[in-house]
Order: sequence, then C-alpha cells, then structure tokens
Amino acid sequence: MKKLLFIAVFAVLGLSAGAQQVSTRAKALRLKDYARPEYMVADVKILADTLTVYSLSDYVIYPFGKWNTLEEYITNTELQWYREVGYKKFMGNMEVSVNTLKRIDDSYIDIYRSITTGKVEMLSAKITDPEVVFKNGLHVGMTMQEVYLTYFTKFLKSYVVNVNVLKIVSGGGEVSQIYTFKGNKLRHLQVRSDYKFY
Repeated sequence: MKKLLFIAVFAVLGLSAGAQQVSTRAKALRLKDYARPEYMVADVKILADTLTVYSLSDYVIYPFGKWNTLEEYITNTELQWYREVGYKKFMGNMEVSVNTLKRIDDSYIDIYRSITTGKVEMLSAKITDPEVVFKNGLHVGMTMQEVYLTYFTKFLKSYVVNVNVLKIVSGGGEVSQIYTFKGNKLRHLQVRSDYKFY
C-alpha cells in the first residue's frame, strides 16, 4: 500500500513538473509573437531566472553602432573615456591589438578593428554607467518595462515576474548581450563575444 501511495505521489509530481515545462515554453512562444520585427527574433527561451532571445539582427553584434574607427565612436558619444592599448589573447593562442575604453566607474569596452569586416568589433563590455547608451537607447537605470518594450511590443509582466536576467544572443551565438535587473531597475549591461575570425 505504501509503495502504491509513493508511486501515485511521484506520478503527480512528475506530471506537475511536465505541466510547468509546457507553461514555460508557452510563455516563451507568446513572447516571441510580440517580438519587434526589426530584431528578427528566431526563438525565445525561459530557463529559471533567465529569458534568452535569439536574434538574427546585426544590432546584437553592433550594440553601439557600426564604426570604421574607434575615434568615430569616441567622438559620437561625447563622453570622457580613458583609453588603454595592449594585446589580449584571442581564440586561445592568437594575440590581437585591443583598445580598452574605460569610464571612471570601471565600465569598459574592449574593442579591436577587424581586418575582415573593416569595422570596430567588440570583444567584451561591462557597463554600469547610465551615460553609456546602446544604439537603441538602452542604458543602465531603465525600468524593466522600458527594456522589454525595446524588444517587444507588449510588456507581459506576469510572464517575466521571476526573470532577473535578459540575454539577447546573435543567430550564430557569437555575441551575447546580458541585461541584469535588480528589482525593477536595470543594474548593468554586459557584452560577451566569441568571434571565430579576426
């Protein structure tokens, strides 16, 4: 009798866990329906406290815009940057010349000029300064609703109530933008890249 009761409880827990997975996937599909067309969203996934959006738009690769030189970007931002020049490891054993732009609060952007694209490409960035703004207007200090309405036409608060991290990932997975929220506010932005070519 105890074995039968144990099996029944286990079956009920297993079914409720499966129902939760379906519910999470249904939320993700619904969010995908509300994605703004300019971001060419291919998929949306929710896992624990992270919402991941897979975008085919080149905006993900160039969140600060497309620039031919670093000086163009610096002039355009009209911000005071501290600049360091050096070499960093890239793809394991190759070293590339990297410019690091820093702000007084330790926000930084690691940039190099690609010989393939002729554009300024980003290796990584961590932004906590609200004056540093992405091309689409996103910056630290915005509300969760403002951030989501940049990527979606509707803010479905009940769908993202437990989400603390929003990841926007490029189609090939080579670049990720990571938005971290604390409460209702965007606390920091991070960009990670794994380019295959220099």
